[in-house]
Amino acid sequence: GDNKWTMTMMARDADTGMLKWGYQKTPHDEWDYAGVNVMMLSEQKDKSGKLRKLVTHPDRNGIVYTLDRTDGSLVSADKIDDTVNVWTHVDLKTGIPVRNPEYGTRMDHKATDVCPSAMGYHDQAHDSYDPDRQLF
Repeated sequence: GDNKWTMTMMARDADTGMLKWGYQKTPHDEWDYAGVNVMMLSEQKDKSGKLRKLVTHPDRNGIVYTLDRTDGSLVSADKIDDTVNVWTHVDLKTGIPVRNPEYGTRMDHKATDVCPSAMGYHDQAHDSYDPDRQLF
């Protein structure tokens, strides 16, 4: 199955400890990316001009995710660059990355030139956000 709580960004209520939301980046993580990278907090205006509290996470699976950190809704999910080929895109309605079967793991198929590799695209190096220039 999806192994729901692996590869998942989660938010808890600091007062009660109760789960507020969870977003799974790589359902059934067959490559073992284990997306443990930094999560950067920012406040930015969306396309309609509304100021939103966001969390942005460049993941080992080759996707940069931005979510509304108040409710966990997906704002954007884009490939880090064009070399990422295990996904064709992320479905923004479901939040699920669409796999490219050519680069998947299964017993009857030898995948080559998989990107990201098993090491992942973006490892554990830290990123930062400059609120004055609004750049990551």
